[in-house]
Amino acid sequence: MVLVQKLATYLSFALVIACVSGVTDKATGITFKPRLPSGLGAIGAGVRKKGPIKVYSVALYAADSLKGKLSALSASRQKKQALQELSEGAGSDEPISFVLNMNMKVGAEKMASAIADAVAPRHSGDPSDVKALESLIFEGVEKKGAATKGTTMQFDCSSDGVGVAVDGSSQGTVESSGLACAFCDVYLDDNSVSQSLRQNCIENCCME
Repeated sequence: MVLVQKLATYLSFALVIACVSGVTDKATGITFKPRLPSGLGAIGAGVRKKGPIKVYSVALYAADSLKGKLSALSASRQKKQALQELSEGAGSDEPISFVLNMNMKVGAEKMASAIADAVAPRHSGDPSDVKALESLIFEGVEKKGAATKGTTMQFDCSSDGVGVAVDGSSQGTVESSGLACAFCDVYLDDNSVSQSLRQNCIENCCME
């Protein structure tokens, strides 16, 4: 009992530190701020690679309620359950935001199509939703010429749909709850494009 209490205290302390200092992608060294204006807090960061190339870092922001659920699970003994908890209801029951920070330059069309291509097979709804998302990304990035190193893209996923912002400037929202869930799956399902993001979230939030 004492050991459990000590572990819980240690975990709570670790979460407080994370909330104050934000999260860092170990692969690129890119650090993300601890909290968004929406109130969602950073719980993990990882990298998106194409082969050996580190294209961008991505951070996951979630409500404190999700952190609470994960904190009751063991990263080593209940990892499968923790990963399920992380993805279950994401973008519908649980509002989630992803912030991408570019580690290299990528053209607007290529960036938009890459994300759309990852979302499309996970979305069972109207294909026009994916096209609308692709257009918002393209238009936002095209305004600055390309997604240069340091460019940020934020995707707010909720039952209202997917909101898109580039370098803090809102580009609009695709009103589709199904699209929001599909977008979350890109990073949170078993075939995630950033397994390091999932792992880091578990490491930061779960007990040992």
